[in-house]
Amino acid sequence: QVQLQESGPGLVEPSQTLSLTCTVSGASITDRYYSWGWIRQPPGKEMEWVGDIAWSGTTYYNPVLKSRASISRDTSRNQFALQLGPVTPEDTGVYSCGRILTSQIPGMMSHPTKTTGAWGQGTQVIVSS
Repeated sequence: QVQLQESGPGLVEPSQTLSLTCTVSGASITDRYYSWGWIRQPPGKEMEWVGDIAWSGTTYYNPVLKSRASISRDTSRNQFALQLGPVTPEDTGVYSCGRILTSQIPGMMSHPTKTTGAWGQGTQVIVSS
């Protein structure tokens, strides 16, 4: 059974770069047809898809965040990472990493949800000085 665990600082200063890592066990991030990505939920707001990196290494981003987001992977450690910056307080929220089928990315873009695929429990990130 795949398991995902987010890690990273819980507090980031405005204008800095948020860096989160997702460690995967029980599956390989190069398993064909799967994508590995991030969603977030700001306080009091709806969930928002951030982006994905497919088994092939191809990346997909929310157009709203594309200029500030970067998703990369380390296949030797079976990890993938999110960098988002420069951040503002509006980037505060719970960030979750997960696995979905690559074919599910369009659906995730329009209706992000943790009921599709497998997800970590999420990590709180606060952007504040």
